[in-house]
Amino acid sequence: MTSTDRPSERAIAAAEAHSAHNYHPLPVVVASAEGAWMTDVAGRRYLDLLAGYSALNFGHRNRRLIDAAKAQLERVTLTSRAFHHDRFAAFCTELAALCGMETVLPMNTGAEAIETAIKTARKWGYRVKGVPDGQARIIVADNNFHGRTITIISFSTDPEARADHGPYTPGFDIVPYGDLAAMEAALDAGAGETVAVLLEPIQGEAGVLVPPPGYLAGVRELTRQRGVLFIADEIQSGLGRTGKTFACEYEGVVPDVYVLGKALGGGVVPVSAVVSSAEVLGVHRPGEHGSTFGGNPLACAVALEVIAMLRTGEFQGRAAELGEHLHRELARMARGGAVEEVRGRGLWAGVDIEPSRGTGRQISERLMDRGVLVKDTHGSTIRIAPPLVIGKEDLDWGLDQLRAVLAQ
Repeated sequence: MTSTDRPSERAIAAAEAHSAHNYHPLPVVVASAEGAWMTDVAGRRYLDLLAGYSALNFGHRNRRLIDAAKAQLERVTLTSRAFHHDRFAAFCTELAALCGMETVLPMNTGAEAIETAIKTARKWGYRVKGVPDGQARIIVADNNFHGRTITIISFSTDPEARADHGPYTPGFDIVPYGDLAAMEAALDAGAGETVAVLLEPIQGEAGVLVPPPGYLAGVRELTRQRGVLFIADEIQSGLGRTGKTFACEYEGVVPDVYVLGKALGGGVVPVSAVVSSAEVLGVHRPGEHGSTFGGNPLACAVALEVIAMLRTGEFQGRAAELGEHLHRELARMARGGAVEEVRGRGLWAGVDIEPSRGTGRQISERLMDRGVLVKDTHGSTIRIAPPLVIGKEDLDWGLDQLRAVLAQ
């Protein structure tokens, strides 16, 4: 850092003195943001190519979302689910319609929504499928990332996520991601006990891993044949990021259950939801599951505006068009040798850096020094996921900085 970064140094030192060190953020302290740009406490601007891991699909301080939040702040922000409020019915109706489903169970965070989906699948297995009590099993994929609760890390294959948190929750079978034969074998092995398959249509934290063509469609058919729920974790991949409303659409797949979060709150408030049929979510009865803040008026007001924006198709179209450009430019870098592999869809890419150029963390820090913010994962990979509102010129400028860093 230069001397102009002393406000950042002071803020970082204070944070490290009084917060748990469960994150290793880049040494930048953001004070304000708009669109695809953020400004730190020293007044330096940075291009945001991470978008809060897709929570900021519509950009920082999107005017429509801020106006919706302000209007609701002046009316009522929380009732708890002990009472009805006047935004709840519209939120559930509109989100169900966007998903082509019937019923919505709102929560707050993505991890809460995944936990809700797991509870729903097990309860459905016992009450509808007739699985013996306590025997329900769920199939997941290796390299998954669905959150960090004890139950979720119990079926993680990431040592950093799992280590020193046992004993772990049983009831999960892990198969290789993208391996349809392994999925079929696991379904057959647990024929009488398997209640669901839980997958990310694209694995984000693992490095934006896209499954082989036909995989999702194959899983959909296998689960349909065997009377097993297909749960799609579209928390990162959904709501426009890949160029479609849901990543599952690339294979014409409609799962039994969508799990949504991140962009559903527009980067304003945490909003998540499990969306499914009335039969599946109908297994819940009053008092069996809930959340004080889930489906609160403020969350519903913001999410309703998100849904309205997605209905226009504008943001999906931008992600598709700019995504083609992004991947074309990254492919050129790969041909130059500085990049080993590029994966992704739409405005979402995992870029494996050639090891001699530096680690993912080092590349992220060098980009930060040039005014671009990305984040590394799994050592040598950086993720690029700008807000969908980014302009082509800004995107090209950011890619130019990546080229310069890789040329060092």
